[in-house]
Amino acid sequence: MPIAGPLSGVVVIDLTRVLAGPYCTMVLSDLGARVIKIEVPGGGDDSRAYGPFFDGKSGYFAAINRGKESLALNLKSPDDLALLDRLLARGDVVVENFRPGTMERLGLGWDKLHARFPRLIYAAASGFGHSGPYSQRPAYDMVAQAMGGIMSITGEVGRPPVRVGSSIGDLAAGLFTAIGVNAALLHRERTGEAIKIDVAMLDSQVAILENAITRYCATGKAPAPLGARHPSIAPFAAFATADGHIIVAAGTEALFVKLAQTLGRPEWPKDPRFATNAARAEHVEALQTEIEAVLHTGTSAHWLPLLEAAGIPSGPINDVAALFADPQVAARNMVVGIDDPDFGALKVAGNPIKMTGFDDVPQRGPVPKLDGDRARILADLDSGAL
Repeated sequence: MPIAGPLSGVVVIDLTRVLAGPYCTMVLSDLGARVIKIEVPGGGDDSRAYGPFFDGKSGYFAAINRGKESLALNLKSPDDLALLDRLLARGDVVVENFRPGTMERLGLGWDKLHARFPRLIYAAASGFGHSGPYSQRPAYDMVAQAMGGIMSITGEVGRPPVRVGSSIGDLAAGLFTAIGVNAALLHRERTGEAIKIDVAMLDSQVAILENAITRYCATGKAPAPLGARHPSIAPFAAFATADGHIIVAAGTEALFVKLAQTLGRPEWPKDPRFATNAARAEHVEALQTEIEAVLHTGTSAHWLPLLEAAGIPSGPINDVAALFADPQVAARNMVVGIDDPDFGALKVAGNPIKMTGFDDVPQRGPVPKLDGDRARILADLDSGAL
């Protein structure tokens, strides 16, 4: 059953697969919606074949689809389309991430669905959106990262291009689609009108470029990779200590003074090269050298408590193993279990949206077996519970 949340009672018909769409519907599920995942008979969502595997079952699929229900339907079968129609008539939202035009060929495009089910919100996540010259192109995460500009500012100076380590092309599109669905639900509540949401992976990458677009407008020069450092704030980077690296982000003049005092270099703020943020950004390499000369005299474990005591934003560079052991991550319930005997050892990311009035439960619902919820879904349709 869905967990309690502000979307409790909302029924989402999920026609998505792999990552962008399923991530959107996972967010909606974590907020309380009932998500009925429609899968291809026989194989199901492509991601069921992606590793890592737990006794032959996909951990990739489990992490994004836990807590949903599965119903296998062949969308080219008249009988299965009729069953899907019954679900759409009862649903609040349909989410799909097919290439544009696919739903229309199935007779399930926005225009036809809206005419038949006027309260059904339609959300589409695709590589390039439902308009524009690229709309028919296929896309994967790395294509969106590359074309959306984020790879051009990621990595180290002079090194080959690299993707962001997480599939931010898919995930950003999934998040924006979920935001759109929530806004559409509010709009329908106010007006009675359902609307179509069209989110592109490429658009979503452009939307998260932060200040790269304004930097280009200001300088006429396309921003390039800078490693870990910030393009316009200094010191704001990864710094080497005696045994590794730590993050130090002294983003204001007051913080820089505190940093200088903590590192035993109170003269730095009086040095013309470091007296203002603009000067520090201009002489960032010299500043890095000065800071690391001090940090090299102690370990990360020596410096981090001193920086924290001084109120300077700083932290270790955690790998995933360290993340699991981090008490703040544990306190915020950000690594949770799955209530599924087939995935007893699997942990997944929790819900970062904490809200009063709803418990942030430490377990998520089971991983749906392909077509494993057919009997319950059909019974709910027949009884009116859905």
